[in-house]
Parts: sequence; structure tokens; C-alpha cells
Amino acid sequence: MENKTLAKHASRTAFGTICSRILGYIRDMFVANLFGVGMFADAFYAAFRIPNLFRRMFGEGSFSAAFIPVFSQYLHTKNKDETQNFLNAIFTVLFIILVVISVLGIFFSPALTKMMVWGFSDNPEKMQITIALTRLMFPFIVFICLAAFLLAILNTLHSFFIPALAPLSLSVSEIFYILAIAPLISPGNQIKGLALSVIFGGTLHFFVQYPKLKNLGWHLKFKINLKHPGVKRVALLMVPSLVGLSVDQINAFVDNICASFLGNGPVSALYYSNRLMQMPLAVFGLAFATASLPAMSKACAEKDIVTLKNSLNYSIRFIIFTLMPAAVGLMTIGLPIVKLLFEHGKFDALGSIMTNKALFFYSFGLPAYAAAKIFANAFYSFQDTKTPVKTAIWTMILHVFLCIVLMRPMGVGGLAFATALSSYFNVIVLAICLKKRIGSLDLKQVTFSSFKSLIASIITAAVALNACKISDNLFICVPVAIFCAILAFIASSYILKSEELKTVKSVFSR
Repeated sequence: MENKTLAKHASRTAFGTICSRILGYIRDMFVANLFGVGMFADAFYAAFRIPNLFRRMFGEGSFSAAFIPVFSQYLHTKNKDETQNFLNAIFTVLFIILVVISVLGIFFSPALTKMMVWGFSDNPEKMQITIALTRLMFPFIVFICLAAFLLAILNTLHSFFIPALAPLSLSVSEIFYILAIAPLISPGNQIKGLALSVIFGGTLHFFVQYPKLKNLGWHLKFKINLKHPGVKRVALLMVPSLVGLSVDQINAFVDNICASFLGNGPVSALYYSNRLMQMPLAVFGLAFATASLPAMSKACAEKDIVTLKNSLNYSIRFIIFTLMPAAVGLMTIGLPIVKLLFEHGKFDALGSIMTNKALFFYSFGLPAYAAAKIFANAFYSFQDTKTPVKTAIWTMILHVFLCIVLMRPMGVGGLAFATALSSYFNVIVLAICLKKRIGSLDLKQVTFSSFKSLIASIITAAVALNACKISDNLFICVPVAIFCAILAFIASSYILKSEELKTVKSVFSR
């Protein structure tokens, strides 16, 4: 019964994510068409990563990991008035912190930008544009982090569709700007207008979700109470998890710094390849990761370790089953997909080759990215943020070492490969630590399921590769290849009697 509920919640998250991601790719196509892979695009995406780091810290990253288990505990052990006071206290403290960070970020943008992309120092114009964009986008963190706070509340209240759909607000804002406003602005200022549209999109992201919170009988009011025990508990849990759950964002910064030394293009290529890889990761991996944290937190609050293990095992098997063929598929026909989506306007063939090179190695790590989040969620459900921190530190050290070693011989692909390899290391260490804490994880079942998925994925890749050769027209061959690959994987999984196929059917039938 618990697994059916988890699948139901994941299906709602997946559907909302699909809608927002599709619009996100349309947005990226418009941005790529207008700015290509060059100085302006590099500056924009480099600047965007800086406020995004704080978004990961005080939004859906470490804050959510610390907040959801505590909020879940309040829901199951306190009355509604006490829980509402806890929400108000958290909201007020978070808002004050975000405003202070935003003001300081605007003031210290030059120093912060130079530290993050010092490879741009050889190009003063590029550095100045990046600094200006960073300063413009820092206010973005206020509403986007508050939007992530709403997402955490709604997910814990078992509302998943609206929070998953809400990110399309950012895409709507940017697309409207590019189509309606950018043509009226001089080329030199178009990229600054795009940065302002990001802020507007972040604001919409918050207000799209708030009515749902009201409908569920909750609200947010300013009420300063720094001594509230819930605030203290969240703060205590959040301190170590700032490193633990933000490791992927920190690693992305390392990638960004290294890419800034590789000339024009690598920063943008990393962004576009990461965006492509994020589609299956978000729809399948993060959907279950999002649904698993409230489920495991509830199990911990009720001291039901058996249910927690079942939720963990079920989630891991499902994300491997879905992400392994996605990874192999992107590695096989990534270049035609990149060409179809992005090779328009100022985005040329060289940009496609560079983006696909990063996509190939990013895709290799797809199952690990999702598995690491789910294993980390198991620790967060115990309100243990220290163990993931320890593994994150070693993961970051390994990632930095691999980036330095691989960036010169492999270029932008080496940076993506370093991310993938370090993620697998993170998963292995987390699994070992969790086994020591709660006993057997029943990974034999996961291993057997993964072996079946690997066989089906190899067949899928072969079908996709051959189907992609039916035509030179990308608008024909890419959709046909993807469709044939999906059918091949379903058929192979059915023949191999993969139990997870029933879950996929359940998720999409909903």
C-alpha cells in the first residue's frame, strides 16, 4: 500500500515536471537561437549559477532536507495552531535571511564573480558583463527560495502536481521577454533584459503555488520568533546539510571555473547538456526523490523502519529501471537530439559537438545522480544531516581532482565525466553507511533488477541507433528513434519480466 501511494505521488510530480520541462526546453531553444554558444550566453549562465547556489542552499536543497522531516514531525505530533506558528516563524526568518543575502550579493557581486569565473579574466568585456548580470539576478533568490519553501510544505502535505508545474513560470517569463520585448532592445542590452525576466519568473513561481497552500487550510504570515524550537531544530539540521545536499551545485561551480579556462563555449555547452540530461532525471529520478522524503520522514516519525526500507528499495529499483535506458539512449543518439533542439540561429555545428560531448559523459552518471538523492533522503528522514556531509566532502575532493586531471585531455567532456564518476562514488559510500545504520538494504533485489534493465537498455540503444538512420531529416528521425527505443525497452522489459514495468504503467496511467 505504501508503494502504491509513493507511485501515486511520484506520478503527479512526474506529470507536472514533464509539462514544466517541455516548456523549459522551448525556452532554452529561444535563448540558444538568440545568443548561441558564445560570450553573452557564457556570461549569462555563469552569472545564473551564482544565485542558484544560494537557491540550492536556502531553497529546494539543504533547507528542504532540514525542513521537511521537522515539519512532518510537527504534523504528526502537534496540533494545527502549533504547526502554523512553526510555519510562520520559519517563513519570517527565511525571508529576512534571503533579503540580507540578496543585498550583500548585489554589493559583493564583482568580487564573487571574479572568484567563481576567474578564467574570464583574460576577457575583460566578458567579465564585466558577467558581473553586471550577477548583480541584476541576485534578487531572484528571494522569491525563488520562498517558492521552494512552499514546495516543501505542499509536498509534505501530499500536494505534488502544482509544485512540480510551478517552475514553468520562469520559462513563461523568459519566452515572453524573448518574443515580445527583446526585439525592441539594442543587442548589447538584450542579455540584461533576459536577466530581469528571470527575476520576474521567480516571483511568479512563488505566487502560482500560494493559492494551493490556502486551499489546504494553511497560510504564511510574518511573525518573528527566533527562539521557536522548530526554527532552532531546522537551523541545526541545515548547517551540515548546506554542504551535503548542495554538493551537486558546488561541483557545478567547479565545472564552471574549469570551463572558464577552456575558451568561449564550454560554459554554455555544460549548461545545455546538463539541461538535456535533467529531463529524464527530473521526470523519473527527482519525482521519486521528491515523493520519497516525505514518505520516509513519515515512516521515521512513526518508527516504522520496515516501511522506510521498502520505500527506499522501491525508489532505487524504479529510478535505475527508468534512468538506465535514458542514459544509454542519450549517449547513443545525443548528437541528433542536440542538433534538433539547439542548432538554430547563432548556435552552430561546433556548439552541437561540444554540447553532445558533455551530454555523453553527464548521461553516464544519470542513475547515480538520482540514487544519491534518495539515499541521502533516508538519512534526512532520520534528521541525520551529518553522514551525507561526510560523504559529500570526499565526493567534492574526488570531483575537483578528476576535473583537474581530465579537463585538459578530454576538454568539456572531462568535466562532465568527473561529475558522473564522483556521483557513483557518493552513492556507494552512502549505501554502505546506511546499511551500517539500519541493516540489510536488500540490494540483491536491486542488483537483479538492474541487470535486467541493462540488457533491455542495450537492446534499446541498438534500436535507437538504427532508427535514427532512416532519414537525414532530424524532425523525422529523432522522434522516430525515441519512439522505437521506448517500444523496444517496454518489449524487452516485458520479456524479461521486470516488475518495475508495472510501476511505470501505474505512473503514466495516472
